[in-house]
Amino acid sequence: MPRHEFQPGKLVAGIVLTVTGALYLGDALGAWAVPWYVVFPLVAGGLCLAGATGTVTYAVRRRRRGALR
Repeated sequence: MPRHEFQPGKLVAGIVLTVTGALYLGDALGAWAVPWYVVFPLVAGGLCLAGATGTVTYAVRRRRRGALR
């Protein structure tokens, strides 16, 4: 399996979407009650956080790549 570089922005997005899915799974199973509108701030906030993480990662890698030359 070929290796690829680690992308923390995608990791953050995946974690947030998994948590959102787990919340609604718990709601469907009757463990707790989650209002339907909770998904919008969770997903939007998670995607914004993932974008910020990806931007910071890009800036750090670009800076390190320039310092190595």
